[in-house]
Amino acid sequence: MITRILPIIAVSMTLPTVVDARMPDVSCDDSTRMMNMLTKVLGAERQGKGLRDPDTMLEVWVTRRNGEWMIVQNYANGTSCIVAMGDHWETSRTGPA
Repeated sequence: MITRILPIIAVSMTLPTVVDARMPDVSCDDSTRMMNMLTKVLGAERQGKGLRDPDTMLEVWVTRRNGEWMIVQNYANGTSCIVAMGDHWETSRTGPA
């Protein structure tokens, strides 16, 4: 009897972790491939960039057709990672207050 119950208990204990499993929050690739994917596949345009530290640059990419945005972190070793993404991008207009 116990040999039948143990597998059931083991499976039921792993179910919450299977349900909570998601796509990784960070997606990394070679910087050239990442830029090609962003521009040619997704149709995104870089809206701005800035240094985070001497070896890291952050970029904001936006897909105008649907308002999706991505923050890409580029490293000096030639790797880039999408570290955040979302929807409903709005461009702020600058000018006199």
